[in-house]
Amino acid sequence: MGTPEAPYPAPYPALYSALAEELTFPLAWGTSPVRDFGRWRATARAKVEECLLVPDQDGTPYAPEYAEPSPADGYTRQLVTLSLTRYERVRGALLTPDGPGPFPAVLLLHDHGARFDIGKEKCVRPWYDGTRLASAQDWADRHFSGRFPGDELARRGHVVLCLDAPGWGDRGPITYDRQQALAAGFYQLGSSLAGLMAREDVRAARFLAGLRRVRRVAAVGFSMGAHRAWQTAALTDDVAACAAVGWMTGLRAMMTPGHNALRGQSAYYLFHPGLARHLDFPDVASIAAPRPMLLLNGALDPLFPADGVRVAHDKLRAVWRSRHAEERLRVLTWPDLGHVFTDRMQDEVFRWLDSVL
Repeated sequence: MGTPEAPYPAPYPALYSALAEELTFPLAWGTSPVRDFGRWRATARAKVEECLLVPDQDGTPYAPEYAEPSPADGYTRQLVTLSLTRYERVRGALLTPDGPGPFPAVLLLHDHGARFDIGKEKCVRPWYDGTRLASAQDWADRHFSGRFPGDELARRGHVVLCLDAPGWGDRGPITYDRQQALAAGFYQLGSSLAGLMAREDVRAARFLAGLRRVRRVAAVGFSMGAHRAWQTAALTDDVAACAAVGWMTGLRAMMTPGHNALRGQSAYYLFHPGLARHLDFPDVASIAAPRPMLLLNGALDPLFPADGVRVAHDKLRAVWRSRHAEERLRVLTWPDLGHVFTDRMQDEVFRWLDSVL
């Protein structure tokens, strides 16, 4: 990966450095020549969509198929299979509180974690599959203080939808060292793995927003799921609020030896070809302004150094402040936590969702 003194891995550290210096993010709000915020949002969103390399799928019918409902503690669990794109049917978990509704809703977006046997099961207890329960509980114990965030949200009165991303759970499992080959196949076909996941998440948000017993939708996620959450909020106004835990930084802070962003594999789920020539990560998230957004991170998180998080938070604050909506953006760093979504952090998110939905 290069020597500790080199900012980028061999064999082209000088070239990497030169390319990084050229990144000025000219489409960012405040840098872009477009001064009308509504027009800027439309322009920036269009540029992100262009870089997805996957066409809009809005003409594809969802055609949902619902499995037999299963009662739980104050809510009902149900598997639903639907078409997020025209390419594949996807199975997800749908949790609905007891009562007439309408209810606030959460599109719950699972993380990466280099574990592919479970996807939606990372966030929702797999009542339908006992063989996955041990893996799911182990994941919850390691990252979520033993909780399943989806079930907690449903108990607290939220409709919850969580689906497998490409390669996880029912759509896999792939292996860690096959991710790059999967992404390469997409690129050879003029498409993008990250773009497919982004399009699917937008479509999932629109499906959830259209359900009869749903009032407003928030996108919520941890780690890769956090990236997916603010990205989805940026790409569709069907998301009324966003809570992202453990994924926000400036791009340059990720360009360090050994960082996942430079190792390939999992990075291909997160980066869109050419987008960095126009927008940084916080610039993309800013397209969601001035809707409510909550960003949580742990100060001990090795994946997201404090300097990069600070740069991103400062850019985001400036955008919401420019909209006279600074109170709708909340950023919080937990000094004693790393890359986790503990019960304390979950409770913070739950209280915030109650206040904005």
